[in-house]
Amino acid sequence: MLENEIKASRIEAMKNKDKVVSGVFSVVLNKIMLATIDKREKGETLADADVVNILVKTEKELYEERDGFVKAARPEKVEELDRQIAAVKKFIPAMMSEDEIRQVIEGLPDKSIGAVMRHFKANYAGKCDMKKVGEVLKKL
Repeated sequence: MLENEIKASRIEAMKNKDKVVSGVFSVVLNKIMLATIDKREKGETLADADVVNILVKTEKELYEERDGFVKAARPEKVEELDRQIAAVKKFIPAMMSEDEIRQVIEGLPDKSIGAVMRHFKANYAGKCDMKKVGEVLKKL
């Protein structure tokens, strides 16, 4: 499971005394724990797709924070955030290209917007940008 890989990477970073990387993994694991609690209250379990969504959101937050430090001319913080972003990116699967999305859509029997979005959310969560899926669907 992806959560266990993240825990192992955090432990490795702690052994290497890398506070920057272990810190970002601690934040990610805390978010995963909160999501697990939310899911448990609903009677569900946390899937790897949910963990990927948490990682994507964390990556986006780190980029936003990085932009703020770039504007504030704080190169040491920018470098630190770059290392954190790289550590998080290792666990995010490669996103599907427009061609791959188009091929999946063309293979579906029902090409209505709702059906296509449900299919991608159920089968490709974290592997594609839903905004891109919508754009490709409109082009067809």
